Amino acid sequence: MTDGEETAKHRGLLIVLSGPSGVGKGTVGKRLRARMPELVYSVSVTSRPPRAGEVEGVNYFFRTRSQFEEMIRQDAFLEWAEYVSNYYGTPKAFVFEQLEQGRDVLLEIDVQGARQVRERYPGGVFIFLAPPTWEALAERISARGTEDAIVIRRRLAQAAREVEEIGLYDYIVVNDDIDAAVERIRCIIAAEHLRTTRIVEDFVRRLKREEVRDEVSTDRRS
Repeated sequence: MTDGEETAKHRGLLIVLSGPSGVGKGTVGKRLRARMPELVYSVSVTSRPPRAGEVEGVNYFFRTRSQFEEMIRQDAFLEWAEYVSNYYGTPKAFVFEQLEQGRDVLLEIDVQGARQVRERYPGGVFIFLAPPTWEALAERISARGTEDAIVIRRRLAQAAREVEEIGLYDYIVVNDDIDAAVERIRCIIAAEHLRTTRIVEDFVRRLKREEVRDEVSTDRRS
């Protein structure tokens, strides 16, 4: 490990992974966490009912609509959004605590949420996960089998609006192959840890400390 890499790891990255519904954020995020177990996954809060197999505190924190709205009033979210008549939000205190401890935090959120995070935490790493084709996205949404035709049409209309906001993001990763998409994101995270604007102050401070130690050591020998 180089000195630059060691210094960079003192600061946690807020990694925002988002994209249209059905693009595979959950699948890619899960595979990424398996590849990078040091990543902290921020579990979102939602007002929608659990789907089959979803676990409280693992997939989401499930709350009623009134409970969620009380959390909004308490400013408990880093971001929140209403999507297809349900609320989704990221607990603020947990995320900031992890970042302050030097841990990288992964958020899997929609485009509305990413816009809010960009405003409140512009130093994050924003990655848009895109489908290889529009037809592939429509097939993925329909294949879930958990929603009726009206909801599917609403999700596709929302997806079309979200794609227009790609300019909000730092990177675009096409999910044409899960493993390839995960590797691209892993490389982005590694590069961001070495970005000059993130490490320059700590790096220069460290070099100055080493320079002082060298001068003291030289004086003692002479």
